[in-house]
Amino acid sequence: MQPHDFWQALQPAGSFPGDGPFTEFFPASLGDGRKLRLPIRALADGRHGLASLIINQASFAVQDALAAALAEKLENLKPDVIVGLPTLGLTLAAAVSRALGHSRYVPLGTSRKFWYVDDLSVSLTSITTPDQVKRLYVDPRMLPLIEGKRVVLIDDVVSSGSSMRAGLQLLIACGVEPVALGVAMAQTLRWRDNLTLAGRDWSDAVVSVFQTPRLVRGDHGGWLPEG
Repeated sequence: MQPHDFWQALQPAGSFPGDGPFTEFFPASLGDGRKLRLPIRALADGRHGLASLIINQASFAVQDALAAALAEKLENLKPDVIVGLPTLGLTLAAAVSRALGHSRYVPLGTSRKFWYVDDLSVSLTSITTPDQVKRLYVDPRMLPLIEGKRVVLIDDVVSSGSSMRAGLQLLIACGVEPVALGVAMAQTLRWRDNLTLAGRDWSDAVVSVFQTPRLVRGDHGGWLPEG
């Protein structure tokens, strides 16, 4: 596959074996069995790797399918409003909101507008931009949309848990405890150790369309699920 071919189409159930070894891509499985081919990114040690999803580079068809699958999992929670994490989570959050029949969603941001207040912000780092420390803000004008409401916080991927943790911190500072944390992909299980806040383990609140394991390079060069 060419690099620009990833995330452009879902393949039928049974298209690829699920146990490896994998070479060019990892086939993630949606709940209905359909497969999404994800590029494998080698980690710095050269032996381990992760399956990658960049949702704003996906085709609209794949974006809509992931949003519909996540909305279906969240629907029984009866969310009043979706809150999206920047940057890539905003793409998914908007699509999930539409799939749920909502007329709008609440985007968080990293660009400070002059009417923002520092008390409604937290520091933010991401596994894809580890050297950049930003601040995560909520527009004060959006507070009436989330206060006292059933809120779902959405990102595209949960990996280390740092971005989702920052979003949680910000919502809790606003007096809001979300009913769920929605993602398209739960990448490995490392995030589970980073989501304890306000005396609660939030890892069980994560709702994902699919999960991907940490990969290890086999003796013949292919990638295998670790463990």
